[in-house]
Formats: sequence, C-alpha cells, structure tokens
Amino acid sequence: MRDDDIATAMRALGHPVRLNILRILATQQQSPCCCSDVTVSLPLAQSTVSQHIKVLLDAGLIERKSRGTRNCYTIRHDRLAELGAAYTGLLAGLTGGPVKELEMDPV
Repeated sequence: MRDDDIATAMRALGHPVRLNILRILATQQQSPCCCSDVTVSLPLAQSTVSQHIKVLLDAGLIERKSRGTRNCYTIRHDRLAELGAAYTGLLAGLTGGPVKELEMDPV
C-alpha cells in the first residue's frame, strides 16, 4: 500500500461518524446497507451521512452496489486488512523494531 493510500484511508477513519458508519455496516454483514439504513442509526441528516459515505468510498474502505434506484454499501475487508498490515509496518519502521499485532474489533 502506497503512502498516499495509507494517508487517505487514515483521514477517512479520522472522524467518529465514519467509524460509526463502518460499525453499522459491519453489523449488516449478511446484506448491504443503504444510506437510509445507516441514517436510521445516526442522529444526522441523510445528506450528512451521504457525505461521510463518499469519503469512505473515495478511500476505498467501502464499496457501492446498485439495487434498483438505491445504492447499498458493504465494507471492503481486503482493503482494511491491507491498511492494518501497512499501519503495523509503518509503526515498526518508526519505532525501529517489531510492533505487537494490533487487536482490532472485527469489522
């Protein structure tokens, strides 16, 4: 993973609302969530949720699938795994030694 990709993903994860959106999508693993499904779980307008979803999409952390007239979203587990490995490697390089594997909530 390139430094630009890591930085983009870290910026996307740098807002509590976007972390909550990822958690909501993680709880819906069997089926993709639409923006309105996410909005029900957050005290925000749908337009605000849509803006946060766009940031996650642009960072490649989620993917969009069309279902009729609605767009639904799922987590890109492969991308999150790549980010975790890159982050661990980055920290090891900065500290000069091995870094304990990060414990992450299942997403």
